[in-house]
Formats: sequence, C-alpha cells, structure tokens
Amino acid sequence: MGAYSDKNVVITGGGSGMGFALANLMVDGGARVVITGRSQATLDAARERLGKNAVAVRGDVASLSDLDALGDRVKGEFGTLEALFVNAGISPITPFASTTEQAYDELFAINVKGAFFTVQKLAPLLSTGAGVVLTTSIANVVGIPETSVYAAGKAALRSMARTLSRELLPRGIRVNAVSPGPIDTGILESTMTEEAAEQFKAQRVAANPMQRFGTPDEVARAAAFLAFDATYTTGAEFVVDGGATQL
Repeated sequence: MGAYSDKNVVITGGGSGMGFALANLMVDGGARVVITGRSQATLDAARERLGKNAVAVRGDVASLSDLDALGDRVKGEFGTLEALFVNAGISPITPFASTTEQAYDELFAINVKGAFFTVQKLAPLLSTGAGVVLTTSIANVVGIPETSVYAAGKAALRSMARTLSRELLPRGIRVNAVSPGPIDTGILESTMTEEAAEQFKAQRVAANPMQRFGTPDEVARAAAFLAFDATYTTGAEFVVDGGATQL
C-alpha cells in the first residue's frame, strides 16, 4: 500500500514542471490522478511517463466551459476527490511601463480567474477531509522587478486560500497554499535567452540563503503534505524558498 493508495487527485497544469513532479509523486504513492494543461503534446508525454493511473484532460482553466468539461470527466472517472492541486499558471515578464492590457487580462484570466473557478467547479466532488492546495509564489510578499501583474495575481491567490478555506470549512475541506521561491523547472530557458537565464539564475542563487535553486520535487512534497498530512492546518501558506523570504 502506497502513501496515497485509493486517493483520487486532480492537478491543473500537471503536464510539466512542479505539476508533473506532483503527479509523479502521487502516482508513485498509489493515487489515481487527472492532470490538465493546454498542450496536448505535453499532456500525452506526461501521461505516457505516469502510466495507467493517470488521465490527461486537455483544457484551459480560463475557459469555464473547459472547467465544466473537466468536472464532468473527473466525476465520470473518479466520482469523488481527496485532493485538488490548483497549479496551472503563467509567469510572463511584465515590465511596468510596457505591460499591455491584453497581457494583464491574460495573466489574471489564467492565474486568478482560472484558479477560482477551478475550485468552484470541482468543489462538489471533494470529499469530507479533502485538501485543496493553491500554488502561489514568494512574489506576493517581495518586490521583484518586472513581475507586478504576476505578483498581484499570486497575492490574490494567497487571499483566496483564506477566504475559500472559510467557505469550505463547514464541509470539512481544508484550503492551503504552497509558495515556491526560485525553482529550477526549465521555464526560464523557454522564456529568456540562454544568457539572460544564466544571469538571472546566478543572481537568485547568490541572494538565496541556501545558495541554490529548489527542485520541483521539493515543492511537490510540500504540497502533498498540505493536502494529506496537515490535517489541523487551513488557510495557511507554506513557503518553499530556501529561506529567501525568511532570513
């Protein structure tokens, strides 16, 4: 028997990075997992690696019709859920002076609206004692240049962890947040030039008390703890940042 045997789990943004690490941890522990994402190719590759206990559902969390379809699929596959990891999001660079309305709206549609309605649509399937974990960021408590829109969205999620926790508590459902600091997911290399990514990483490592980036697996273990083991914790934010915001 694995640590998560007989548990049914949904992970939005589960095809890569921290979401995939979490899906892998859940499946290795015996859980049945639904992962979502916008790229069918990424989902197909993740599903193949995860094996028969994983189901991949393509969809955009900013689309309420896609979330309705996700809810129907999860209900058909699992019936009920023991954990929901609201992890889907984007993290574009948004310099204050040049951020467009389109970029602002897209970021909030995915990172904030998408998270809220993911919980709303799937909440009816959550069993008593279930855990919901939102992925925030240390950007919600420190001023990182060129991230003002992203940081504001993550601060909104931090607030949701409190308010949704209060809303769902009568059903015995806990809502918490995991707040990653610098995590090496490979996303920098896909959004910056190689030189810019190396320079950014070097700066962040030099400023970090642990003198390194974290790994997706380290975030996954923290999120899993909040969902399943932290049974007397709700409305909280668990920081996984190498001490960057604490020391």
